[in-house]
Amino acid sequence: MIEKRLYSLDVFRGLTIAGMILVNNPGSWKYVYSPLRHAEWHGWTPTDLIFPFFLFIMGVAITLSLSKRKELGFPQSKIIYKIIKRSLILFALGIILHLYPFYNFQLSKLRIPGVLQRISLCYFFSAILFLKLKPKNLAIITGFILIGYYLSMTFIPVPGYGAGNLNPEGNLASYIDRFVFRGTRLWKGTWDPEGILSTFPAVTTTILGIFAGLILKDNRKDIEKFLRMLLTGISLTVSGYIFSFFFPINKNLWTSSYVLFTGGLAYIFFSLCFLLFDFFKLRKLGIPFVIFGVNPIAVYFLSGIITKTLLLIKIKSSPENLSLYSWIYKSIFVPLAGNMNGSLLFALSYVLFWLAIMSVFYRLKIFIKI
Repeated sequence: MIEKRLYSLDVFRGLTIAGMILVNNPGSWKYVYSPLRHAEWHGWTPTDLIFPFFLFIMGVAITLSLSKRKELGFPQSKIIYKIIKRSLILFALGIILHLYPFYNFQLSKLRIPGVLQRISLCYFFSAILFLKLKPKNLAIITGFILIGYYLSMTFIPVPGYGAGNLNPEGNLASYIDRFVFRGTRLWKGTWDPEGILSTFPAVTTTILGIFAGLILKDNRKDIEKFLRMLLTGISLTVSGYIFSFFFPINKNLWTSSYVLFTGGLAYIFFSLCFLLFDFFKLRKLGIPFVIFGVNPIAVYFLSGIITKTLLLIKIKSSPENLSLYSWIYKSIFVPLAGNMNGSLLFALSYVLFWLAIMSVFYRLKIFIKI
């Protein structure tokens, strides 16, 4: 059984956080290579793997951490209290990050859904289901959600659009968001990628991680665990691809095929991390990502705050009254590498900037837990 902190999990988590920072902070959104952009609608790019990978990792961590608490005899009521507390903090951090720096609480300006908010909800529901259900029943719930979501999105008619419309405005998930969040702001005006209905299949992405955690806790040899995760990943990826002919892979809708496809790839990537860092113990190779991985929410939140601050500060002496963010890009990185490569270099430098900061946290053993 896994008793010590799983090194591969920290590496995989840190790699995912580094990816988040990279794709969220190009020098200019006009100049971004296509793999570093989300798919416009149907389909996927490497960028579309980052969020489901993080939820998957969270599911693995749920299994390992909550199992340990149960084994140590923690009362279930105390465990549930911690789950609720952590979920509320994550949700509040999402709202704070969205409102910063003006904190305008007018409903028309307030966006309730968001990345941290979805993480919060996925953590809450997945952790509670893990506590309350046996693995067999958890698998049944997962299948029920994925099939139910497909049937709902395909056969329930949307006023003015009919049934089975998967366009941005005409699908059931967008309609529900417009109905529930009317008077507030949605990310894309008429729809939101972190909306209500699509959060249900996102929960199942986290549950897939829970099952990976159960594989790790099994009393088998490590090489057998690696093979089980790898084969599971291949099976899920192929299943998701086949399902996509009926229900397209789509991150914005978090379609059932997207859950299976990205969940499968998460199993494959994680199994390889497990093989390299926990079986072969190539620990030094993973140190930069571990530095991110032990403080994931802190670095995600702080990097978001600093990005917004750089965009807020204006350089009045610049010809276009540029933000400090744009001034750094245009003054340093464009002359160095041109528009496109300069934009990429800016993003990579921003990742390294945060790696340097979090290295100080790591050396001082400052681990911000929520």
